[in-house]
Amino acid sequence: MSRSRTSARKAGARFEREVADFLAAALGDPSIDRRVKTGARDRGDVANVRANGLRAVVECKDVARTDLAGWLGEAEAERANDGADVGVVIHKRRGVSDPGEQYVTMTLRTFAAMAIGGMR
Repeated sequence: MSRSRTSARKAGARFEREVADFLAAALGDPSIDRRVKTGARDRGDVANVRANGLRAVVECKDVARTDLAGWLGEAEAERANDGADVGVVIHKRRGVSDPGEQYVTMTLRTFAAMAIGGMR
């Protein structure tokens, strides 16, 4: 069964809310929340995320087809728009509802920066 445009939008918004709520609780930061859509200068789906001192842009995806390269490109553009340090993609793991068990995709450079708290 395919999604309608409306049901896809609702699923995406619900996934963004679940991710934001999980991150706020897990990181102990109530300022983490869904970001208001900003159109062409999109700055990611979740605001106020910090990872090891770095500002992170989070792009959320709840879609049927995987496009890691496209999603990472989108996260990088949003990172630049926001002036953040790193960008990551959190994408829905089919058949798994627990937000803490979803996938996170990033480049190795991003992972290294997050591990040491900055770029070298």
